[in-house]
Amino acid sequence: MVTNLKKAYRTILDDNFPQRMEISFVSDNARSTMIYEKVTWEIEGKRKGLRYGENPGQEAALYKLINGNLTLGVVTTIAPGRYLVSDAELLQFGKHPGKINLTDADNALNILRHLGDRPTVAVMKHNNPAGVAMAATIEEAYTKADLADHTAAFGGCVALNRPVDKATAEAISERYAEVVVAPEYEDGAVEILSGRKNLRIMRIGNIERLQSFSSERFIDFKSLIDGAVIAQLSFVPITQGADDLLPAETTRKGVTYKVDRAPTAAEIDDMLFGWKVEAGVSSNSVLYAKDGVTVGIGAGEQDRVGVAVVARDKAYRNMAEALAYTRHKNAYRFLTPDQQAEIDSDVQAANGGLKGAVMVSDAFFPFRDGVDVGLSEGVTAIIQPGGSLRDSEAIEAVNEYGAAMVFTGQRSFKH
Repeated sequence: MVTNLKKAYRTILDDNFPQRMEISFVSDNARSTMIYEKVTWEIEGKRKGLRYGENPGQEAALYKLINGNLTLGVVTTIAPGRYLVSDAELLQFGKHPGKINLTDADNALNILRHLGDRPTVAVMKHNNPAGVAMAATIEEAYTKADLADHTAAFGGCVALNRPVDKATAEAISERYAEVVVAPEYEDGAVEILSGRKNLRIMRIGNIERLQSFSSERFIDFKSLIDGAVIAQLSFVPITQGADDLLPAETTRKGVTYKVDRAPTAAEIDDMLFGWKVEAGVSSNSVLYAKDGVTVGIGAGEQDRVGVAVVARDKAYRNMAEALAYTRHKNAYRFLTPDQQAEIDSDVQAANGGLKGAVMVSDAFFPFRDGVDVGLSEGVTAIIQPGGSLRDSEAIEAVNEYGAAMVFTGQRSFKH
């Protein structure tokens, strides 16, 4: 039994994983062998790999693909040598990375790769986005992403698709983060961030190739309790632009149901933004987005109406915490009753920022109660896969509220 809990987090096990790993896929007349090499960093004069796995006491290793790939049907998996997280350069390592740090960084890049070339920031926490935002500058994108869920962003991984300038570094250093990942750091930025001694500062120069990964596939491995392994091709969203959106319509018992109103250009932008963020959210999930910023994210729930409610409730809390910080530089719970009352009034007036927002679901709504959660708060457009036996009920609900809805024709589960 560990009696010193703080010491437990500082106890680093020896890394006994071998230097190389090979995985072979063998058929009757062919063999494809993928060769991996363990990743280590120079840490205080020693070569070290991962700090630990998901918890202290779990040894872990990071391997990068150095040779071989696999063709399944018409799909060829990503070729070796095109590294991102597995080739990250550590600029500061008060504590060197553990598994969770790298998986957070990786899932952030998984989201950013689909979002185009606008300045964009994803703040990750426990392999889910706390907030994602696009803006005119990287500083503005960071501020919006951080405020999108100011509570959850504390101690998260900040991933940016632009070099970190001094202004952005100052903004990040005002908060506590575990990891910052960026393609580059401008003069003076690392010095500012280094004020946070335990912050892992990682440079991934290859982020510039990130968008080319949007349609790339890799082999996704999942180990089971008995040592068995599930191998699957990684997920790629087929909905990339407005032309890929499907009209929300269905036929039930001989009657055709269609959504009356087409989405506006602004709603389409937000729906596409939200759908691409959704690819990095643990299912069962629903999120709301507005003006290129996530408003509330519900992740990992067991029922669709429940997760719609979770995301809605988080939107109210997120807006309250954002106002508390921007107006008073404090958490909502520490404000005076008068200050809280003023913020409560503004949050209620805006329905937690959900008025005019879009609603995004990673799977179809089995009943209309899920879409009703968002519509009743002022959501004006919904994007979802479609395909429910009761799509007609969701369409009727959308028409009752004068909202818009589109289908993607593709589920976006992530487990």
